[in-house]
Amino acid sequence: MSYTVPQLLAMTQEQLDELFKASPAGDIPNGEAQGTAIIAPGTKYSEPIAKIINHFGWQGKVFDAEKGYLKNKILMFGLEAIVAKVYKGDSWLDGKECIVLDYSDTSLVAHWIRDEIRLIGPGFYLGKVYWGKDRLIDFSLQF
Repeated sequence: MSYTVPQLLAMTQEQLDELFKASPAGDIPNGEAQGTAIIAPGTKYSEPIAKIINHFGWQGKVFDAEKGYLKNKILMFGLEAIVAKVYKGDSWLDGKECIVLDYSDTSLVAHWIRDEIRLIGPGFYLGKVYWGKDRLIDFSLQF
C-alpha cells in the first residue's frame, strides 16, 4: 500500500505505531526530503500544527548516505543545520532494524534526540522522535 501525508496525519498514534512496526528499515536514504511533523495524530489539530511547524521551524532533512550523516532544514529560509549520524540499528519501539538518526555526538542543541525511520512506500519514510528514552512525536520524510 502507498501512503500520503494527509493519511498519516489522520491516523491515530496506535495506527502510526502499527505501520512503523510492520515496515522494513529500507535503505539509508540519500538527498533531500520534505518533512512533516505529526503532532496530535488523528485529531483536527494535526494538519494545522504540521503546516505551522513546516513554515516556521522544520522543513525536512538532507541525507548524505555515503558519509552517514544528515542535516536538518530549519527556520523559514531552510537553513541546513543540526547534524546527525545515520546508521542502521535496533528500534527502541520494537527491537527490529530501523534507520537511526543519532544526534548524541553531533549536536549541542539536540544531543538528547534520537530519531528512527522506516520505509513505508517508495521514497517515503515514517519516523519516531525520542527525547532521551521518551517518545515525543512522529514525522514523515518524502524524497
